[in-house]
Amino acid sequence: MLKFIKGHLTSIDHVDLFPVMAFLIFFTLFIGVLLWVRVMRRDQVDHMSALPLADDCNNATTNHAH
Repeated sequence: MLKFIKGHLTSIDHVDLFPVMAFLIFFTLFIGVLLWVRVMRRDQVDHMSALPLADDCNNATTNHAH
């Protein structure tokens, strides 16, 4: 099975770029999410943290500003 996959991958030009591109996409998204969390307002964080414990979804959204 591995020889079958390896044989097809070696026939693709520039196949060595795929892992690098996948890493760059993952790293960019990871840094983006970290920055997004960093710039979030405290009331947004409080609102999201209260959502799983809220009895009523409408009650949780009206008590906190978006």
